[in-house]
Amino acid sequence: MDATADELAGVVDLFGGLTRAELDRALSEAAFRADGGSVDGAALEAAIDDAIASFSLVQYDGWDGDDELLVAGPTAFPTVPDDAEDVPHILEIERRRLDRAALGESVRDRFVADLESAVESNDDDRIRELIDLSYDVESWAPIDLAAERSRLEATLE
Repeated sequence: MDATADELAGVVDLFGGLTRAELDRALSEAAFRADGGSVDGAALEAAIDDAIASFSLVQYDGWDGDDELLVAGPTAFPTVPDDAEDVPHILEIERRRLDRAALGESVRDRFVADLESAVESNDDDRIRELIDLSYDVESWAPIDLAAERSRLEATLE
């Protein structure tokens, strides 16, 4: 099973968030239910990393568990893959309730790191992407990125 970033977000969104191991189990179950297939672990890790890079998934350390939690991010359009609707019942993982403010601050930290990198490397395309992303983040979490957006815009002038 090859999952898109939006499908990965759809699966984690079924639970509120999943660890990487739990996401692997959920997708393996969906692949098996779909056609008896399996998930390529290396391809899944690459897809997760790509989804994190695009802010379709975000990493959240501020929850009760030991491992980081993957959560549907601000650029995701969560889509549940075929045959994955029943995965929450099969895995018996309770839906997780997340502190949106803490999650937003975690995303802010990541956004600022990306901002610093884009400004330092004079990457105008990435700066424009980050300006657009700032609006997505603000609508997704209770944070204000106006100062960061102003800094990005000033860099383009």
